[in-house]
Amino acid sequence: MEDVLIKYENVEIRQQELSILNDVNLQFRRGEFIFLIGKVGSGKTSLLKTFYGELDIAAGEAEVLGYDMGHIKRKHIPQLRRKLGIVFQDFQLLIDRTVNDNLEFVLRATGWKNKAEIKERIAEVLELVGMGNKGYKFPNELSGGEQQRIVIARAVLNSPEIILADEPTGNLDVETGHAIVNLLHGLSEQGALVVMTTHNLQLLREFAGRIYRCSDHRIQEVTEKE
Repeated sequence: MEDVLIKYENVEIRQQELSILNDVNLQFRRGEFIFLIGKVGSGKTSLLKTFYGELDIAAGEAEVLGYDMGHIKRKHIPQLRRKLGIVFQDFQLLIDRTVNDNLEFVLRATGWKNKAEIKERIAEVLELVGMGNKGYKFPNELSGGEQQRIVIARAVLNSPEIILADEPTGNLDVETGHAIVNLLHGLSEQGALVVMTTHNLQLLREFAGRIYRCSDHRIQEVTEKE
């Protein structure tokens, strides 16, 4: 089915020979917002890592954007990652260059060459995340919430079909975290599949989305909000 962007059947995920998740069965579609919940160490981040080829599939059938993750060649992983937007909790911005230069670095690394097009795209994504006037600033001149908005801008530069957000509100105050999830939710409404891990169960009550819980080496959809 064309709208299914991530499909896992009977997948096992291991880390250093230790089984993290067994019997993973998922179908995530375009335009969906997915919450991944569960205790620390329950496998949420490990699952995300298999989506972008950071962690291998130990068994089962796994497909992400048409790529067979059980047999993907190393040389094809950069191609896959260009179609994904990844939002890390710890920002991972280059602190020695401005916001504009951070974003230009990513565009040039992914094949953009035309200066005018690069400038226009950077302006578009900064406007999208409400940071249109902050391109000249360095990361250390921004608040945590502002830095996370820049990370989201960086993640959507190449109009990805899938956005993976690992605890994007973990280091933010409640109000700022709420604004960040609102921003991600808007991206799913525009057609991206957004998969977000979180410990903040209040967000599940405030934002629509499918909920999956990692627990006891399994992942299951939660049909009732907590």
